Formats: sequence, C-alpha cells, structure tokens
Amino acid sequence: MATLALAGRQDGASAALDELSRNFTYGALSSGNGSLSGAWYRRNQIHLFGVLLAILGNLVISISLNIQKYSHLQSAHRERPRPFFRSVLWWAGLVLMALGETGNFAAYGFAPITLIAPLGCMSVTGSAIISVMFLKENLRASDLLGMTLAFAGTYLLVNFAPNITQAVSARTIQYYFVGWQFLIYVILEILIFCILLYFHKRKGMKHIVILLTLAALLASLTVISVKAVSGMITFSVTDKMQLTYPIFYIMFIIMIASCVFQVKFLNQATKLYNTTMVVPVNHIFFTTSAIIAGIIFYKEFLGEAFLTIFIYLFGCFLSFLGVFLVTRNREKEHLSQSYIDFGNIPGKTVYSLNYNRNFYPHKLIIAGIILGIKLI
Repeated sequence: MATLALAGRQDGASAALDELSRNFTYGALSSGNGSLSGAWYRRNQIHLFGVLLAILGNLVISISLNIQKYSHLQSAHRERPRPFFRSVLWWAGLVLMALGETGNFAAYGFAPITLIAPLGCMSVTGSAIISVMFLKENLRASDLLGMTLAFAGTYLLVNFAPNITQAVSARTIQYYFVGWQFLIYVILEILIFCILLYFHKRKGMKHIVILLTLAALLASLTVISVKAVSGMITFSVTDKMQLTYPIFYIMFIIMIASCVFQVKFLNQATKLYNTTMVVPVNHIFFTTSAIIAGIIFYKEFLGEAFLTIFIYLFGCFLSFLGVFLVTRNREKEHLSQSYIDFGNIPGKTVYSLNYNRNFYPHKLIIAGIILGIKLI
C-alpha cells in the first residue's frame, strides 16, 4: 500500500511537471531580444495584449480620477455642498475606475507580474497630463521631466521584461504553492511582517517606511493571487475549466484578505503623512514587492541574460524617478486620488477611504463593499 501511495504521489508530481513544461515558452536569447523587431513582436503578442490592457486600464483610471476631482471641485464651489456619493459625476468616475481596474486585473492573465506591476506609473503620469489639460492645473518643469523618465522607463520595461509566456493552470499554481522557494519566501515574509507589526502596535512606531513596508509585504501575496485568479479565469475561457479546483478559491480568499489589510495600512499612512510622500514611496515599495513575488513564485526571470535583467531594472528606476518628480511638491488636493467620504451620511459614523493610484483591482472591490455597507 505504501508503495502504491508513493507511486501515486510520484505520478501526480510528474503530471504537474509535464504540464508546467508545456505551459512555459521562453524566447531564445538572440540579437533580436529587447528590440522592436518583427520577430520580437511575433514572440511577444500575448504580452503586448496584456500591456495594452494595463496601459488602457491605467489611462481610464486617470480619466476617472480627474472626473471625480472635478466633481469635488464643483461641490466645493457650491454654497451648500452635498455628499460626493450623490453626485452623478462622482459615480461616473467610479464606474470608469472599475472598468480601468478590470483591465488591470485581466492584464495579469496575459503577461508577467514583472511587466504589469511597474506600469502603474502610467496612471500617475496620465492623470498629471489630463489635470493640466482639463482642470487647468500648472504644468511644471519637473512634471515634464518626470513624464519623460516614466515613458522612457516604460519603454525599457516593455522591451526587456521576462521573455516568457506562461499559461496559468490550477496544477501549475498548486506546484508553485508547495515549492520550497515559495515556502521559504513566505516564512521570511511572515517573520518580517510580525516584527514590523510588533513595533507598530506595541511600540507605537508609525513611520511611513514601517506602514508602507507592511502594505508591500501584503501586496506581494496580493499580486501572486491576482495573477493566479486572473490566469485561471483566462485558462478556463481559452482552454480547460479551472474554477472547479480548490486552489482557485484559496487564491481568491488570499487576494481579498490581503487587500483588506493593505487598505488599512495605506489609509493610516495617508492620514499621518502628506500624499506627496505616500504616493511615490508606495509605488516603489509595491512595485519592488511585486517584482520579487513574480521572480520567486512564477520564476519570471528564469533563463534571462544578465544584460536584459540590468536594463529592466534600469527601466524600473526611471519609472520610479518619474513618479517621484511628478508628485514632488504638489499640494495634497492636486494629487491623483479620490475620496469616498461618508461624513455627511445622516446617522453614520464619520469615515473616509483615501484612494490613490497604487490601489489595484482587488482594493476597488473592498472599497465597493465598504461603500455598500455604509449606505445600508
């Protein structure tokens, strides 16, 4: 019986490895890699579709944030301002935001985490452009330089991101989930999280680095689960149904749970510190955490040349610097953010949820749940 059980486990592992090998396709390391050649486009069509979804999603989010900002400005100029949730414009912005975040969510099903996560800079720069054009905000020299650096960084990211096409199936996720690399990574994350949480709760330390590091540690689990859920949905539509596997619902629960606590830590940071500090630091921490998660869990840089990795990291640095320059020294009310403010609801406790660009699809779901509860 023991022999049969061992043979069964070996057969299961072999099946997972066979499916894993079929699900991976690496681009050959040649002179065409990292260039805008026809061969590069043919090899990266699926990635480009994911990039297109992410960029369009970020641009729609930029439009939605500025629509909501315009709604706030309209309300502020009235003699008797009314709650934002009663504004048609505000709800229109929220619907557009949902569409944009849906595009971001879907993008994870077509492209690597290390490619999609850094593209969040497009929403910050896009929002700055739209606010200058339609809200008549000032365009500064640092804005132009920041946008240029962000676009240059995005160009490098798209061209030098991991050259891997991976179909995310339930068996693939199960195989990664019990891998020793991920288990060591999770244990280290839990230890660091517990230490920081001890200093935050017991010692009363509320430094921005502690709060945003706690959020970033949770974000690494979030992006892993977001890609798993999005990838399995995509696989179900294009190939074989994956939603009957328990791992799908495990990842969905991890996604929701990690988002709830991210919202908590990000809200604490925005209440204690100016958003000009929170936005760039959170973007850097979130993106770095997402990249590390993609490398460890999905092995996204496996087989890549050192020069490719170096240029990719340089593209990340340019996008980080671009976001910092765009948000630097801006007044709080001019930042790319919107507020769900329930302070004027009769009979309800004063509550405010601060939404900034680096909230991803999962966080929008949580915001909607909170909104529904408060309106009930």
